[in-house]
Amino acid sequence: MFNLELSETHQMIRDTARQFAQDEIAPSTIERDKNGEFPTDIIKKLGELGFMGMMVSPDWGGSGLDALSYVLAMEEISAVDASVGVVMSVNNSLVNWGLDTYGTDQQKEKFLTPLAQGLVHGAFCLSEPEAGSDATQQTTTAEQVDGGWVLNGTKNWITNGTTASTYLVMAQTNRELKHKGITCFIIDRNTPGFEPGLKEDKMGIRSSDTCSIGLTNVFVPNENILGGVGMGFKIAMESLNGGRIGIAAQALGIAKGASEAAIRYSTQRKAFGKPISDLQAIQLKLADMATKVEAARLLVYRAAWMKDQHLNYIKAAAQAKLMASKVAVDVALEAIQTHGGYGYVREYLVERYLRDAKITEIYEGTSEIQHIVIARELLKEL
Repeated sequence: MFNLELSETHQMIRDTARQFAQDEIAPSTIERDKNGEFPTDIIKKLGELGFMGMMVSPDWGGSGLDALSYVLAMEEISAVDASVGVVMSVNNSLVNWGLDTYGTDQQKEKFLTPLAQGLVHGAFCLSEPEAGSDATQQTTTAEQVDGGWVLNGTKNWITNGTTASTYLVMAQTNRELKHKGITCFIIDRNTPGFEPGLKEDKMGIRSSDTCSIGLTNVFVPNENILGGVGMGFKIAMESLNGGRIGIAAQALGIAKGASEAAIRYSTQRKAFGKPISDLQAIQLKLADMATKVEAARLLVYRAAWMKDQHLNYIKAAAQAKLMASKVAVDVALEAIQTHGGYGYVREYLVERYLRDAKITEIYEGTSEIQHIVIARELLKEL
């Protein structure tokens, strides 16, 4: 039975993340967003706290914590800066998880340990220019040669693409087998022919980096195949199932940050001789925002709890992401409305919450895809 009670460890992680976000992240948030500056020093400090390998065993450099701990930290970090949150999410949910679950001991020692320790960070390369929501249509190819494989193709929308050191790259090794012919390769950034492109100039999460990646005759040795030939699509889909919990927590954090900003502002701003928080129209907005945030929080925490209990969490993760991402956008909009004209300028933060919120309805499975996933799982239960 779902239990929302937080342990002392959970509370400590939440409080640590909250304090770190206020002390280390908040002071530079506006400038980094404005300039599109990657939070290099902040990510390094997150690694020192153990937040870049939260669910990885200490045997491989991680913190050995559960998914709920991860969600709590993601929420607090993203409440201040979702750009930092997404760097942390990709490293934990997609790259570390794949290596930890499917990697050999040699792969874990070489790649996972430095990732989990936060010495480097990774990127997950699935999307392509013509393969977004339909990830089965991989056109990046891998041809077998003596001692390994040669990869050619293009990857698109790669978070951490210009700054990562380790990349998990999906490529088609047997087109006749369709999705069962996709393989996951571990590629080092310095591999010849592996070329990250220019950073995208994005609407939101501007302090994180996103780019396309070109692969031209990239040789990958056999020992860098993750999980075996033909396992790439399975690894990718399982990674995204868990990754949706991380993005749901990011969206929850954005909504929490926007709601709290609106509450603070409403007690400080005066109109008609009194704080606008005394006005019923504003009170209705504040109540609605807070209720939506709590509803999203319950779904996100429940999905993490189910993952920790080793239950089937596919539907729960999709529901959490679907709801939390919508709540993030809705609450950010209302927070701007509560601020009036001030909500439209950078200084008051809430315009960034809206810009950051929108991407949570798109990446790691659009809201439309979440509906399909949820419906599919519901029909399986009949």
